[in-house]
Amino acid sequence: MADSQSLFTHLIELRGRLLKALLAVLVVFLCLAYFAQDLYHILATPLLEVMPTGTQMIATDVASPFFAPFKLTMVLSFFIAIPVVFYQVWGFVAPGLYRNEKRLIAPLLVSSTLLFYLGIAFAYFVVFPLAFGFFTRVAPEGVTISTDISSYLDFVLKLFFAFGLSFQIPVAIILTCWTGMTTPQQLREKRPYVIVGVFVIGMLLTPPDIISQTLLAVPMWLLYEFGLLAGSLYQRRNEENEENETESQDKK
Repeated sequence: MADSQSLFTHLIELRGRLLKALLAVLVVFLCLAYFAQDLYHILATPLLEVMPTGTQMIATDVASPFFAPFKLTMVLSFFIAIPVVFYQVWGFVAPGLYRNEKRLIAPLLVSSTLLFYLGIAFAYFVVFPLAFGFFTRVAPEGVTISTDISSYLDFVLKLFFAFGLSFQIPVAIILTCWTGMTTPQQLREKRPYVIVGVFVIGMLLTPPDIISQTLLAVPMWLLYEFGLLAGSLYQRRNEENEENETESQDKK
């Protein structure tokens, strides 16, 4: 009976925290909804700046001029509200963690959020201008570039998620080392396979051009190296803490 009540209590708390996370997304969406058209123009700027003179984006569906900006606003609202979402996740799982686990998870949630934003910024400011410039230059003669706004939105959102998730590599490495699944030494031995793997991932997640693939693969490799460094520092600190605890127990 006690277990059933405990489970019921946890489910109620989970529902409450999910509602708070959804409310945060909704509040951000309501604040941004008025600027939906402006936000879409900002998103389309990297393509508009490299399109040939006299060309423009088009809308092939009747409702897409309305739905495309609001779809972008909805996704952007979730991105902006991610810190609140992560805070609710942290508030739900924190009571069940040990002190040393809390010291690790809290910084990881913050760093994961910042890395996700960094991945999106890298895609917008670095990848988009180069990739779209390449696409417009290689268009066959006689082909007019008139990109559909809905197709463009789906394309850039895919890249945003690809770069945002790929920038989570250091967090993933620290977590795998923390859980004991692997060690930094073992990951270093797999470096040649990782280098090949990131270029394969870059090929699968980005447009079929060497520029976009390289711009995703190289940061992933550098983030892998950074993750190895962070994992080594964590492992060293963990070993020092264990030695200190052992010494304290021996003194007692």
